[in-house]
Amino acid sequence: MTIIETMGPYVVTVVAALIALLLGYLLRRTIAEARIRSAEVAARQILEEARKEAEARQREAIVEAKDEAFRLKREAEKEIRELRADLQRQERRVAQREENLERKIEGLEKRERHQAEEEQRIAQLREEAARLKHAQQSELERIAGLTSEEARAQVLSAVEVNTRDEAVHLIRRIENEARDEGDRRAREILALAIQRCAAEHTAEVTVSVVPIPNEDMKGRIIGREGRNIRTLESLTGVDLIIDDTPEAVTISSFDPVRREVAKVALEKLLADGRIHPGRIEEVVEKARAEVEERVRSDGEQAAFEANVHGLHPEEVQVLGRLKYRHSYGQNLLRHSVEVSLLSGLLATHLGADPKLARRAGLLHDIGKALTHEAEGTHVTLGADLCRRYHEPPEVLNAIAYHHEEEEATCVEAVIVAAADAISASRPGARKETVELYIKRLQALEELATSFAGVEKAYAIQAGREIRVIVRPAEIDDTAAAILARDLARKIEEQLKYPGQIKVTVLRETRVIEYAR
Repeated sequence: MTIIETMGPYVVTVVAALIALLLGYLLRRTIAEARIRSAEVAARQILEEARKEAEARQREAIVEAKDEAFRLKREAEKEIRELRADLQRQERRVAQREENLERKIEGLEKRERHQAEEEQRIAQLREEAARLKHAQQSELERIAGLTSEEARAQVLSAVEVNTRDEAVHLIRRIENEARDEGDRRAREILALAIQRCAAEHTAEVTVSVVPIPNEDMKGRIIGREGRNIRTLESLTGVDLIIDDTPEAVTISSFDPVRREVAKVALEKLLADGRIHPGRIEEVVEKARAEVEERVRSDGEQAAFEANVHGLHPEEVQVLGRLKYRHSYGQNLLRHSVEVSLLSGLLATHLGADPKLARRAGLLHDIGKALTHEAEGTHVTLGADLCRRYHEPPEVLNAIAYHHEEEEATCVEAVIVAAADAISASRPGARKETVELYIKRLQALEELATSFAGVEKAYAIQAGREIRVIVRPAEIDDTAAAILARDLARKIEEQLKYPGQIKVTVLRETRVIEYAR
């Protein structure tokens, strides 16, 4: 066999492989060219779509730009129209003002010409009056046979005699009125002094009732030959009233602190059951210490509620004793706290010092806790106490001013006086029913309107002031002063009221003219 024959199958295999490779290459090339053509087609489509989208967006942008330009144009035209209308209004207003000014100038010129004519006519009338007066005076001198100086001397002499007689009668009348007024004031001062110890609500603020478990306890309280009751009364300074009242003992004293000490001591003795002089003395001392501690605690609580700090311990102690004092049924400690808070609020609104106002409001009635121990008014006692513990001058002035014993030197004093009036006169503060309150105000107004020449009368400040408006044609200034005095006297004689009532008479002359 030849070599070719021997290698025949191998050559066929190689040739077949070469053909296969050639076919694979051609196939891959064909596929690649097809992919390239499809990619080019896709690219062209993408470019075409991108171009169309860009053109669409360009058209939309152009449309939006045109719309925005149209909108801006319309807004600009609207603003121009508004500015033009405003300008026209301004022009019309200026023109109208010019016309008004021209009319006013014309009116002023006419008035000046009229005034000049009136002045000239008045001058002529004055000259004529002077001439007539001189002629009449000459005629009177001729008829009377006296010169004007001699006639004046005779008239003055007659007037002097009449005036002297009237002055004598006036002095006598004033002396009688002063004597009557002095007697009335003396009676009023005595009545007020008695009222301090026997007010309308005496039974409520001077008596305490202590319940007892049974009637046999009354004998134990009295003790053998009355030694227990005498010991208790001498140690506490109160009166024990043991009568037929069932299961009750009455403690009477004008000092509310002593009455409270006696009440606490008696309650402790009743609870303990051991009642004899030695035990009474021990219990009274404990009760006094307990009440003093309670008083101090009440004073501190009041200062805390009023937001007042830095008080002296003695001031706190005296302030706490106001809890056991009342004015027309109003608890004075609550009243002081209320005045303090009101003063702080008023001072805040008026631009004053609220801390100083609250302090003065809390201490304004502190002297009322001392009136049963020392001589003098509560204003004097309170001012002395606060001065002793170096309170500011504004606080001392507020204490004195709220009862008008001094003139106000600071705005806080006026604020405290106003807050005191508000707290004392508000409905429900003091024991006076609404019906009595309304009737008292009505009676006050009816009494004021009963005078001749009175046009209107108003009771204000919860009945603490009556404001009277008179007719000026019927009441002059002198008559107004007489009316105020007579009305005040009539109120004192016919009405019953707490405190004092201020009478204010208003006389107003009103002249009205229209400029056309």
